[in-house]
Amino acid sequence: MAGLGRDWAVDWVRRSADVIGEHRIELITLDRDIGDGDHGENMDRGFQAVLGKLDGLADDATPGDVLKLVATTLISTVGGAAGPLYGTAYLKGAVAAGTASELDGAAVAAVLAAARDGIVSRGKAELEDKTMVDAWTPAVDAADAAAAAGAEPAAVLRAAAEAAAAGAVATEPLVARKGRASYLGERSAGHRDPGAQSTALLLDAAAAAAGA
Repeated sequence: MAGLGRDWAVDWVRRSADVIGEHRIELITLDRDIGDGDHGENMDRGFQAVLGKLDGLADDATPGDVLKLVATTLISTVGGAAGPLYGTAYLKGAVAAGTASELDGAAVAAVLAAARDGIVSRGKAELEDKTMVDAWTPAVDAADAAAAAGAEPAAVLRAAAEAAAAGAVATEPLVARKGRASYLGERSAGHRDPGAQSTALLLDAAAAAAGA
């Protein structure tokens, strides 16, 4: 099976914009419970802005080019913590993708790992701090395992998406140790982290775009 190229990356962006739009209210509600309440609105605005720039991509654009476009657009249009964190994730992912026209399973896992590492570096969060890292880290671990087993890129993404979804759910009982939610202390327990939930949505979109 061929690797994932420009068409997959563009479809991932389109699906991301759709799913964030569909879940905008849910993300707003999750963030209102333990944060500023603007996560859904900010993410929706950011991905709608990315959509408006897709037509400007060159025909020979690489997946890395698409990821870089997402990064720069999110950084410039998304407020709160999500803009810098997701912008960094996509930017580091773009660097990992390099100039390759297609990504195999190992390359997909490397992109996800670079994205996660960018988030950790930028936000200084660790596993079980009740942040998006709690979705990204299991996703990266699952992607690495699938790639090491020789899985096709679509299967690598599906493994990552399923692990991210489970990771998002697992944030519910945690007490936040980073970000706005940490101000609530013990009261942050019992709520799902909005960044972990949006991560799960975005990685599911990536897998769906790959046909998984």
